[in-house]
Amino acid sequence: MTRPLEGIKIIDFTHVQAGPACTQLLAWFGADVIKVERPGSGDVTRTQLRDIPNVDALYFTMLNSNKKSLTLDTKKPEGKEVLEKLIKESDVMVENFGPGALDRMGFPWEHIKELNPKMILASVKGFSDGHHYDDLKVYENVAQCAGGSASTTGFWDGPPTISAAALGDSNTGMHLAIGILTALIGRDKTGKGQKVAVSMQDSVLNLCRVKLRDQQRLDRLGYLEEYPQYPHGEFSDVVPRGGNAGGGGQPGWVLKCKGWETDPNSYIYFTIQGHAWAPICKAIGKPEWIEDPKYNTAQARQPHIFDIFATIETWLADKTKFEAVDILRKFDIPCAPVLTMKELANDPSLRESGTITEVQHKERGSYLTVGSPIKFSDMKPDITASPLLGEHTDEVLASLGYSSDQISKLHDAQAV
Repeated sequence: MTRPLEGIKIIDFTHVQAGPACTQLLAWFGADVIKVERPGSGDVTRTQLRDIPNVDALYFTMLNSNKKSLTLDTKKPEGKEVLEKLIKESDVMVENFGPGALDRMGFPWEHIKELNPKMILASVKGFSDGHHYDDLKVYENVAQCAGGSASTTGFWDGPPTISAAALGDSNTGMHLAIGILTALIGRDKTGKGQKVAVSMQDSVLNLCRVKLRDQQRLDRLGYLEEYPQYPHGEFSDVVPRGGNAGGGGQPGWVLKCKGWETDPNSYIYFTIQGHAWAPICKAIGKPEWIEDPKYNTAQARQPHIFDIFATIETWLADKTKFEAVDILRKFDIPCAPVLTMKELANDPSLRESGTITEVQHKERGSYLTVGSPIKFSDMKPDITASPLLGEHTDEVLASLGYSSDQISKLHDAQAV
């Protein structure tokens, strides 16, 4: 099967999560991704949170599948020479170093352009160029705070809360992948490369756009009718934390199911949409609510919303989360079980679709990883194991024209 990005060579100068998530996605779709790593140590995630001694950690394997690993000491002349040759023959360089790191390495954008005018230099940054925090080191949770997610997540009587989803890291990598693909299409039209940059703050804010919407509504109205604070609570001048309320104007909440006393995930998310009100009333045995003026409009229901949810919880008390969803789905009611990582890992549908996939690693053996969340009618990405440190060094050097003797000398020059 021909994959769309075959023939695209990418220098992966990234580490940890945001950059590797980007380059892994492109590798799944056929790009030849060469991960450049420091001899002797490599990406720091190879050793972080290990579950097997002296074996690459899952943190690394799950973000670097389908790639090649080239160990290269770019501080030494021999390493710089290899990198120059690689730049001349590649299409994209992706990096998530701190500000100015490439310049200090001797590879500013101007030099990269001289070596390869068609090169696309793609960068992950904490903040956009020119931002007053653009020199600040940024990690996942820092980005969530700076991008508006934390201030609007959690409950109104508690502190700002970080999401477990990688809104700052993997989300930024996905945005950068879109930027790279756009730049590649642009290069086909102009023949020129360009710089592409995505900041972690910007990427988080992009996913929080509905909260920016709510801020403007709050500024104008002084209240937000779909939040739990309305109509009995109070609003300040900033978007509040809404607990588990729906963000799109449809009231929703996490509700207890049978077994919640011992299982912290025996819950479903239940959404009350206008068109679903009559089916909801029928499903929970409250047909009299359909025409009751206290409940038959969204505006009428809002003052009683938690009483309504309490009634639904009473109906759920003798049903597991899966039994409840199987009943409610027949009524076309928006809902879902609260699924754990263990349940997701063993979900046959996710295995069948390739969203969760089992991979064989040379040292680790079998492990689970995520597959492509994007599905195609004519392509199913083949997910392969992450590379061992330096596994493809000789292969890459040979492809650049180095002889066996030259490769051996280069190894000696870079020996740790």
